[in-house]
Amino acid sequence: MRSWAMPLCFDLDGTLGHFSSGFVLLREALGGLWGTAPTAEDLGRCMGSTDWEIVDELHRLRFGSGLDEIGYAAYQAACVERFQAVFAPGCRAAVAYGGIIEALHRLAERHPVWLVSGNAPDLLAFKADTLGIDPAIPRLGSLPRHDRTGLLRRALEGGPGPHLYVGDRPHDLAAARAAGLPFLGVGDAVPGDHPCLPSDAAPDQVVASVASLLRG
Repeated sequence: MRSWAMPLCFDLDGTLGHFSSGFVLLREALGGLWGTAPTAEDLGRCMGSTDWEIVDELHRLRFGSGLDEIGYAAYQAACVERFQAVFAPGCRAAVAYGGIIEALHRLAERHPVWLVSGNAPDLLAFKADTLGIDPAIPRLGSLPRHDRTGLLRRALEGGPGPHLYVGDRPHDLAAARAAGLPFLGVGDAVPGDHPCLPSDAAPDQVVASVASLLRG
């Protein structure tokens, strides 16, 4: 029997697995839509951490106006097409962090678990399916006019705590702090005094770390 009292949120990229050249494919997708691709320097100027924020910033830089939902949908479709081609069976392989994914599935047997990611929703679905994540686990991807903190708050609406966020980058930690959530890091790219696990952590280690954080 699941306990629905403690929603737990996991990032995907760098937390549950790795898809190489993601920003290259993003730029290529926009190049097909806009005629020329944004440069790496353009991308480096972006302050946001979600697809909506990044593509909106690039659109403002290129066209002087914000992105609308139609433009975002076109980006999403183009980006998914690029990822499907590059990561098709027999082509480039995604890297799954098997121990963390197994822990995710174990936790989902007892708690509601959400994927909360900066990827556009259809791209998040493709990546989650590619990594073998149970489709019954809810997925919340980047939405118009939401930053990562806004996505976390949306996922946790109406759910009593404690909650937590598992991520791998400083922007994940910043979003967790802004939402008032404890944070569990994955990898070595999030310095600080929060608990942190290697990407090859064993499932029992991940589950124990989550349980410790929930106990406070």
